[in-house]
Amino acid sequence: MALTDTDLPAALTTPLSGGIDHAELENDGPTAHGDRLGTPAPDEKVLWKGRPSVGVLARSAFHARKLGLYMAALSVIALGIGNVNAAVVAAGLGVVLMALLYLLAWHSARTTLYILTDTRLIMRIGMAIETRINLPLKQVKSAQLRDRGQGHGDIAFDLSGERLLGYVLLWPHVRPLRYAHPQPMLRAVPDAAALARMIAEARARFGAIDLNLTEIKDEAPASVHHTPVAAPAAARPAMLRRKGVTGMGEQGMEGAPA
Repeated sequence: MALTDTDLPAALTTPLSGGIDHAELENDGPTAHGDRLGTPAPDEKVLWKGRPSVGVLARSAFHARKLGLYMAALSVIALGIGNVNAAVVAAGLGVVLMALLYLLAWHSARTTLYILTDTRLIMRIGMAIETRINLPLKQVKSAQLRDRGQGHGDIAFDLSGERLLGYVLLWPHVRPLRYAHPQPMLRAVPDAAALARMIAEARARFGAIDLNLTEIKDEAPASVHHTPVAAPAAARPAMLRRKGVTGMGEQGMEGAPA
């Protein structure tokens, strides 16, 4: 079913002419300094921009909740066997560990900016070395969503093309356990289901994609078939031509350190 602007939250449908200009994008989070990989061209329409939620990112990418429960369990076990000193040490280490994980999540979110235009997805990422990733929408074969609660979620992309980006370069903005064929992933974004549909609508200009709005499993790749999202009739011929076109990033993903 095709979506219209009225079906989506206002935060997801703000166009370039509606207030998101290039200067604002340059000053929001990590900057691209005019680099074509990280800056929308003047004729590109900016559909959405966002970054991960710190709390959700800490729980999902850095496993803060699991590790916190583990340290709490160690403290309880130490108390159960009467070793109060060990219980206090475990509790203290747990507090320090949680603080470090949330600090990492905050820094990761602060150094991340996702930008969706009508032709590509731009990822400005990098906690240590700033990297700008350019993902042409025509190379997106499928988009999959994992719900993280309260509207937040992760959106992973299976891409065509010959050039692949490294798993380490993308982390934590990458689908877990996809080492041979890394799948870039928008982490802990708000209004994730609506954003996934917006990406499918923008991608429909170049042909249909598989859009799986069910849970992403953190497991090894498996062969799964999903029902494709229907593309407009006018876009279907482009689906057959997309392997023959030339231009920026059309043979694969592009990324460059700052």
